[in-house]
Amino acid sequence: MQVVKTVNEVREIVKEWRKQGFSVGLVPTMGYLHEGHQSLIRKSASQNDRTVVSVFVNPIQFGPTEDLETYPRDLERDKKKVEEAGGNLIFNPEPSEMYPEHFTSFIDTTETTELLCGARRPIHFRGVCTVVGKLFNIVMPDSAYFGQKDAQQLATIKRFARDLNFNVKIVPCPIIREDDGLAKSSRNTYLSPVERKAALILSQSLAKGKAAIENGEKNANKIINIIKENLETEPLARVDYVEVVDFDNIQRVDTITGNTLVAIAVYIGKTRLIDNFIV
Repeated sequence: MQVVKTVNEVREIVKEWRKQGFSVGLVPTMGYLHEGHQSLIRKSASQNDRTVVSVFVNPIQFGPTEDLETYPRDLERDKKKVEEAGGNLIFNPEPSEMYPEHFTSFIDTTETTELLCGARRPIHFRGVCTVVGKLFNIVMPDSAYFGQKDAQQLATIKRFARDLNFNVKIVPCPIIREDDGLAKSSRNTYLSPVERKAALILSQSLAKGKAAIENGEKNANKIINIIKENLETEPLARVDYVEVVDFDNIQRVDTITGNTLVAIAVYIGKTRLIDNFIV
């Protein structure tokens, strides 16, 4: 398992792999890896001969008041996690390697980024799509692996990869949860013990919405209200959004039919957490 810092190093290693006929998977991450990331790496390792894991806290997807400086970082820990999960190469560039002086080119998207997190974080998805597009061009993977927890991100990456003819298969992977139901996230480290307990309200509220759908409720507004009312029982929770959208285009729906995303964002103290399920 190697760690490299430059685009040229990654390209040279992948070129050698290709000469040997190896298939290549890519797992883009911002580091501080947990079992959720490891599930993506394991999936890639099971489907490809070699797996590249990028560890890069991408500055252009953070707004001016967001947590770029405090986002958790621990490369030594990440190396162990990647090795345990079967990864072969970590690409850990400096921001200047990814965004040289006078960098002015971006991948922008519409439709899938208009609601949910895209409405609250206006530059976020431009930054995500730009860095992921760069990683696709640097690594040239056969497949790339993304978690369903970031469902809007997943839908957006699938769309731009299709629209811009990136020759890569986008592989969605399920949400990995703690034993008590909390979706695994690097930002969970921000939570105090009291906040960590309060954060369980996210998965509990989604479970109530899911149960209502399973019992026959198809009205999107009624599902939204069921989830909101349960979230509001937790004093430490502040609801950012509860939405029911078509998973392919991230546009609101009135009636729950196939491939529907039920997504929430909730502040627990100062920490913003997201969670969802797909019908």
